[in-house]
Amino acid sequence: MIYLDAAATTPVRRQVLEAMWPYLTNDFGNPSSHHTVGESAAHALRESRGTVARWLGVRSSEVTFTSGGTESDNLAIKGIALGAPRGRHLVTTRLEHAAVLESCDYLRRHHGFEVGFVEVDATGRVTPDALAAAIRPDSTLVSIAHANNEVGTVQPIAALASVSHASGIPFHTDAVQSAGWLDLASLGVDAISVSGHKLGAPKGIGALFVRGRVALEPLVHGGGQERGARSGTENVAGAVGMAAAVSLIDLSFARQVSAARDAFVLDVLARVPAAALTGHPTERLPGTASFVFPGTHGESILLRLEEHGVVSSSGSACAAGSDEPSHVLLALGYPAEIAQTAVRFSWGADVSAEQLASVAAAVADAVAVLRDPLRTSTQAIRL
Repeated sequence: MIYLDAAATTPVRRQVLEAMWPYLTNDFGNPSSHHTVGESAAHALRESRGTVARWLGVRSSEVTFTSGGTESDNLAIKGIALGAPRGRHLVTTRLEHAAVLESCDYLRRHHGFEVGFVEVDATGRVTPDALAAAIRPDSTLVSIAHANNEVGTVQPIAALASVSHASGIPFHTDAVQSAGWLDLASLGVDAISVSGHKLGAPKGIGALFVRGRVALEPLVHGGGQERGARSGTENVAGAVGMAAAVSLIDLSFARQVSAARDAFVLDVLARVPAAALTGHPTERLPGTASFVFPGTHGESILLRLEEHGVVSSSGSACAAGSDEPSHVLLALGYPAEIAQTAVRFSWGADVSAEQLASVAAAVADAVAVLRDPLRTSTQAIRL
């Protein structure tokens, strides 16, 4: 099997499992308990928080462990918007993950916020000028993802954050997809959401950085864990696993993977002339390539590819099973019938250029069969 759906999730790395194992067995204490077993768990939690904080280039006290990217986005957007709002206006894009869009919509429906959407170009990029035009005197938060989870376009977050800060507005970025590929410590933002299972940690653990000076209203109330930002007994083993995964990140692989990605894109476009790459041609995640294949259906291509041992997706895993076209592609101006032909390939550094070449051949075969059903019948007769 060639697994090309790393944007949806990644396998747990062996080193991560080994780091977690003691906290799933003998070292099982509650970090809030004031005895030896509890203090051991608390120590592990502190160490893990410090590791994640160093990776993000922030203070340990500014990192909150969550259940994953979705909760981190919810806590960032609702928590900052309600913590000390200077107005009732949110700024985002129509390309965001559902966790961001639904959080904004919740604030609209239940707290009287307005949601303003920044214009993007055909590749999904936001310019500083476009963001400046969307900001109002009553804007209270800007939230724009570092990299899009469907088409892979990377935003100029540092420049966008500067525009937001010039107006005195906190800036949040969802870095779930870019974490592990791009440097997050130099973004200059006020809040960052990350998720463990995109980094080789287990599902169910994530983190949120919120700059200390930014007020944050908690979503979950109770015993005051995580310095009051997220009550509830902490997932110590998950936090240890996330810290272990973060420690294994090597950004030097990005250039190698980017080169393989570019070769794969050219190969697919050469084999399937009617195909089109979605997202920005160069400002994109190293291991992500998304295409539309007019005259086919994305889900049908996926089924054909799986017969070749290739696992990929038609877009966000959070929208799997939906017959609706991708909201991202619609926002980029693709007609619904073209958006439904999308296939996303996403992979890590363990996928070779040779494997990608075989995937490109499988894609060409799948598209040819779907565009010419008689070809399948003829092949069956010959067999």
